[in-house]
Order: sequence, then structure tokens, then C-alpha cells
Amino acid sequence: MEKIPYKIYLNETEMPKAWYNVRADMKKKPAPLIHPGTHQPMTAADLAPVFCEELIAQELDNTTPYIEIPEEIREFYKMYRPSPLVRAYCLEEKLQTPAKIYYKFEGNNTSGSHKLNSSIAQAYYAKKQGLKGVTTVTGAGQWGTALSMACSYFGLDCKVYMVKVSYEQKPFRREVMRTYGASVTPSPSMETEIGRKILAAHPGTTGSLGCAISEAVEVATTNEGYRYVLGSVLNQVLLHQSVIGLEAKAALDKYGVKPDMIIGCAGGGSNLGGLIAPFMGEKLRGEADYRIIAVEPASCPSFTRGKYAYDFCDTGMVCPLAKMYTLGCDFIPAPNHAGGLRYHGMSPVLSELYDGGFMEAVSVPQTKVFEAAEQFARVEGILPAPESAHAIRVAIDEALKCKETGEEKTILFGLTGTGYFDLVAYEQFHNGTMEDYIPTDEDLKASLAKLPPVD
Repeated sequence: MEKIPYKIYLNETEMPKAWYNVRADMKKKPAPLIHPGTHQPMTAADLAPVFCEELIAQELDNTTPYIEIPEEIREFYKMYRPSPLVRAYCLEEKLQTPAKIYYKFEGNNTSGSHKLNSSIAQAYYAKKQGLKGVTTVTGAGQWGTALSMACSYFGLDCKVYMVKVSYEQKPFRREVMRTYGASVTPSPSMETEIGRKILAAHPGTTGSLGCAISEAVEVATTNEGYRYVLGSVLNQVLLHQSVIGLEAKAALDKYGVKPDMIIGCAGGGSNLGGLIAPFMGEKLRGEADYRIIAVEPASCPSFTRGKYAYDFCDTGMVCPLAKMYTLGCDFIPAPNHAGGLRYHGMSPVLSELYDGGFMEAVSVPQTKVFEAAEQFARVEGILPAPESAHAIRVAIDEALKCKETGEEKTILFGLTGTGYFDLVAYEQFHNGTMEDYIPTDEDLKASLAKLPPVD
């Protein structure tokens, strides 16, 4: 058998021409977004003041399996896609494991992460609609960076509300956004009515994605010609990110490789949902089986310690209610360094799949995550983002289990981005000052007690 190369590249003609909508193969569909006042399913008309028209159609489409990628988006994708699928030979050797380890590397673009896959699509539809600009939120900054790039490409104004702790921890990622023309505001801020209310209730707060969402939505709905866009959680975002899984599966199919397990970090669910999409489709259709593992931080354990219920998507309680695994919209995570995984809830699509037993979840503390990140960097030559390192942690753990049992399992994980703007976190890890923040049962009980009553 031909030796599988270190890096498997597809050519441009093999790139996906359509996004895959996993909801089409779900017998039990994710619960709809509901209106916070009436508790009735949100309609396209209800969502129109907040989101772009075409994105609303994608958000509500539970039946179309493949949605064509517009040619202008595919042409942009060609600047950095197809992204490589890498056989981690050096990591396998270091671990002395019989497991075969692959990772899909999404950090080979200027934004440094997978977020560009959806930001360019959302900016394209905003431009097509004739909008002036968009507002958004960002945690660690990957999404804000990607969206600022996409908006610069299409000549759109971009207003970013960045979680305050990340704004302070990651000043260089903030400057990349500004280089591409975006305005960046630490959230919560005094710029919005909701921001002022949050600061009054939580003086000195380090912020959360839920806080930032409230502010960005307020600005979008009070400024003519603007709409709100989001880099995770929503159905439309998981749809766009399916290019990750479609490419990964096509590359593996070239060499007749079938993964036994697929591992991805999970905050809101965009990269995990994108990576697993075609594999989950096969699982849902009964064509194949895979072990699928979501990895989340122990400091924000939505899947592993949250409740599956309707909750507000934002702290200010102005957004629709989504049925998801949640810690409560009032929950503000500790200031860990995986800023992209600090959201109180999880994608409704992934929540339904998890609740249905099609995937599993595990939470890991950040010191263990950075141990894995350092180990990976030393042998594979890529400094991973803290978010990505959650998947690396569990991939290593599973490979070591194979070493104990002698099983030759094939592992695929998502390397969502690079960590070159996260060196303050690496510095704290190396200096021994990094702490593991884990909420107590009392902390979670307090925020979950505030879930809205929904029949």
C-alpha cells in the first residue's frame, strides 16, 4: 500500500461546490428559535431586522441537503483552500502509539483560523443585499479578525464588540482587526444601553460573549443599513463550516482511510459542526459509524454540566431563545485563555445530536490543555491556538489509550487555528502562574435558576 503523505492536498477542482446541511438528514430536527415575548417560532420576518435575508433562509432551511456555494465565495476560498489534511507522523512517533492521527489544519490564512470560511460568506450576502455594514462579537478575536478581512474585501463597515478580557489579553489580534478597517470596542461598554446596564449590574466584569452579543445586536438594529452577523452557534455558520469536513473526508477517501473517532473543540460549535458534518451525515443515514467527541473547557462546560433547555442567546436578553445545552445566559465564565470557547450555550444542531446520543463530550482544565499544546508544537511544528489545543489534548489521550490496549485506531481532529497571538497565555503556562478555573455547582445552579420558563 502506498505510504500516506505527511500532507494530503486536494486540488482546486476537488473543492466543495456546495455546503452540506446536516439538518436535512436529522430525523429529529433542532428546535426552532423562538420569540422571547410570544415563545412562538421565529419567522423570516421576525429575523429580518437582525440578519441578512439570504442568511435567514439558510438559518431556517432544515430540508435542503446541499446548498450551492456562490462562485464569488469559491473564488475567495481558493486563496487559502483547500486546506491541508496532515498525518501526524511525528506525534505518533513521540507517543509510541499504534494509533494513526490526522488533523485538518485551518490556520493557513491571515486570520489564522477556520472562521474565514463563514465570514466571507456572511459578508458576501450583506454586500449582495446592499447593506452599509455589519456588527459582530468576538471572544479570542479569530472571528473578528476573519470578519474584518471579509468586510475589507467587500468594502463593508465592520463594528466588532470584543469580550473585554480578550481585548486586554490579546491586543495584537485587536490591531489586526483595526488594520483591516474594523472598529473594535471592549464589551461590555458604555456605548450601548445594554452595555451600561450590564456594567451597573456587574461592575468590573471581564465580560462574556453573551454580553457582547447584546451590544452588537443593539447597534445593528438601531443603525440603518446594518445587520448583525455571528461566527458560531447558528445553523447558517455550521453550514458554511461544512467545507472543513467535506474536504477532510475527500482527502481521507483518496487513500481509503476511515476514521474511528473525530475530535473537535467546542465553544459555540462552528468548527466541530463543520468538521463532523459529512461523517455525521453518514452516521445519521446508517451508512457508517464514528465515535464523535466534543471537547470543551472545564471552566465553561455547557455540554457536560449544562442543561438542555430554551435560553437567551445573550446576556442582555434581547435575542431569540434557542434550545441548547446552556449554563444560563447570566453565566460569565472565568477569564481563561480559550476565549473562543467562553460561550454559555452550544449550537442547537449539536445540542440535539448530543441529546440524541450521536456524539459525546468531555471537559478539560486549561493547564492540561497547554501541556498538550506544548507537546504538539514541539513535534509537529505548529503553535496551536488554545481553543484547538482542547482537541489536541483529547486526541493525545485517546492515542495513549491505544498504546495501552494495542488497538490501531484512526483519529481525526480539527486544528482550528494558530496561537501566535496567544503568547501571554503560553507565558503564564511556562511561568507556572496559570490556574484552572472550574465553576462550582453553586455557581452553575445560580445561573441555571434564571432560565426562562418555556413550555
